[in-house]
Amino acid sequence: MAAKGDMVYAWTTNADIAKVAECGGAVTGLLKYALENEIVDAVLAVKKGVDLYDAVPTIITDPAELGQTAGSLHCGTLLLSKLIKKYLDGAGDMRLGVTVKGCDAMGIYELAKRNQVNLDNLLLIGVNCGGSVSPVAARKMIAEKFGVDPNDVVKEEIDKGQFIIVTKDGQHKGISMDELEEAGFGRRSNCRRCKMKVPRQADLACGNWGVIGEKAGKATFVEVCSEKGANLLNAAVKAGALATEPANPKGIEIRGKVENSMLKLGDKWRARYFEGLGEGKERLQTMMEDSSRCTKCYACIENCPICYCVECSTKKPYLVPPGVLPVPFMFHLIRYAHVSDSCVNCGQCEENCPMEIANSLYMHALQTDMEKMFGHTPGVDMELPVLALVEEQAERQRLFETGSDQIYDVFK
Repeated sequence: MAAKGDMVYAWTTNADIAKVAECGGAVTGLLKYALENEIVDAVLAVKKGVDLYDAVPTIITDPAELGQTAGSLHCGTLLLSKLIKKYLDGAGDMRLGVTVKGCDAMGIYELAKRNQVNLDNLLLIGVNCGGSVSPVAARKMIAEKFGVDPNDVVKEEIDKGQFIIVTKDGQHKGISMDELEEAGFGRRSNCRRCKMKVPRQADLACGNWGVIGEKAGKATFVEVCSEKGANLLNAAVKAGALATEPANPKGIEIRGKVENSMLKLGDKWRARYFEGLGEGKERLQTMMEDSSRCTKCYACIENCPICYCVECSTKKPYLVPPGVLPVPFMFHLIRYAHVSDSCVNCGQCEENCPMEIANSLYMHALQTDMEKMFGHTPGVDMELPVLALVEEQAERQRLFETGSDQIYDVFK
């Protein structure tokens, strides 16, 4: 019986899943078992749309459809946490199985600590993530660096430091990610800076790192991260939906080395990006100049997992007048200040910006400065950020002083 902290190799016993899945199909097998046995009411995952550059979030209630979500889509840059809040009522009245990469899990935790999603109703299956590539950039990269028509690519993967493509006629081509990124391609900038490669906030953390020997490519490395995860894994094995064996000790060591190398790479990119911003007035000037292109479309706010306020401060006319272009820098200062202690570096504010403003870089730089000052890392647990505690205390004091009965509703 697996327990929290255990590490195993796991693979599906379902032949149909095994045909379409990667690395043993344990993730798809676990979600199928959970759905069939009413452990969850639905599964939220990502499937391929018209092509591998089109990642589509999907809700599945029929276990037979889960095969559509098998495999990875590195050119999918979705963030699932905001979708749970926005379209699924925060999982308030439904049990939801969710496949999460690091930033998905971090976003979910930040929303959960603000009572915007119900963590108790979520079954989180984490997947290791070395980063994602924006679909538009991926098509350009494949055409220019690989010399291949992007429409001829039927499969892609990131493995052993390479971005690898497979074409319709069976050709395999791989180029070093370092080479691609030095040429301005490769992973999104926020993914390069990311240090959440194994999402241990999830109930199970799964991936192919560390699977060696005869099970390489045929099994999933599973780290049990919670009692909920252990119960699911044990039940699936007992029912014959999944098979497991203890992870190879050498494989565990290799997995650790891969993770550590990715973390060091994240440190390298952070240093490069943050030092490029400069300090003090120089950094502020850079942010002002770049954000001057803003058209106030609100895409950054609509897609941010931290922004959930019904009445957004940036929409108050006495602070940021409507219809004024260029947008006053106060618009951005309000947003940066509001999110600076809680940014999970998901990159959605930058990914969805039509003016290509480096919002994620500025927000992440501020967040890491706050982390150094206060020691709080967003998205890893349910601890509230320092500024949230200050705001809560101020609101508590205001309600006490006014004698408002609201205090029992707001802070119950």
